[in-house]
Amino acid sequence: MAHRRCLQALTRQVSAFLCTKPSPQALSVPPPLLNLPVDTPTTNFLHIFTETRATSSAQLVHVRYFSSSKLNDENKEAKEIEDDSYGEEEEEEDYESGDDESVSVSRGPIGKRELTAEEKEAEAATIGYKVVGPLEQKDRVFKPYKPAFAVVQIGSHQFKVSNGDSFFTERLKFCDVNDKLILNKVLLLGSNTQTIIGRPIVRNAAVHAVVEEHALDAKVIIFKKKRRKNYRRTKGHRQELTKLRITDIKGIKAPQLPKADKPSIAAEKKQEKVEAA
Repeated sequence: MAHRRCLQALTRQVSAFLCTKPSPQALSVPPPLLNLPVDTPTTNFLHIFTETRATSSAQLVHVRYFSSSKLNDENKEAKEIEDDSYGEEEEEEDYESGDDESVSVSRGPIGKRELTAEEKEAEAATIGYKVVGPLEQKDRVFKPYKPAFAVVQIGSHQFKVSNGDSFFTERLKFCDVNDKLILNKVLLLGSNTQTIIGRPIVRNAAVHAVVEEHALDAKVIIFKKKRRKNYRRTKGHRQELTKLRITDIKGIKAPQLPKADKPSIAAEKKQEKVEAA
């Protein structure tokens, strides 16, 4: 411990000695003593020598001058004024650039950008559908029934559908009411005569549908409680849904239904007469 204290004291002294910067006046050589008159006595010589030594030592002493608080305050105020003026200039530039961007680029909600048509199509394909376009008057939505069914995957849900069925699924993006859709992820096709199973999807198979409406499901109440903690939370949630109507199933040949021959009314009356007789 003693050695450590000694080292610390020495380092302090050396740092103080190195920090002192002698002034150029201190480095100047004291006036020479050769110019003294020869007739002066020794007392005068000693007096002059002591005065010159004192002046030289006084010049070697380094005095530290600390800046006054007033100067510091003035400098700080000047810097603050400069910073404020610089910040106002930046705000004006940002405002002008924001106006230009609002004119040139159309953005969506805050923190989100509008997706391009290709990105929308790719995202819809990952979910399992493709938007064809709006429904037209010449399109026949209600077609005759076909004895065939399909298992379709939309998102993470699977549905068994047939021609003319309607069902609800989670809200589908990028489509409006009366838009035509093609459901690409067909897992299975079936009829009375054959069944086609996909691995995992059936090739060259598609299910056509139409968007009928966007709706909200019934409210679900979420209640949380922690006993003896004075903690109770009640929240409600309504899931967004989309109603689809199946218009056609492609990829399988549905068998035609046999037409039952109905007996004529005259034949039925003859049978009744025979039974009565």
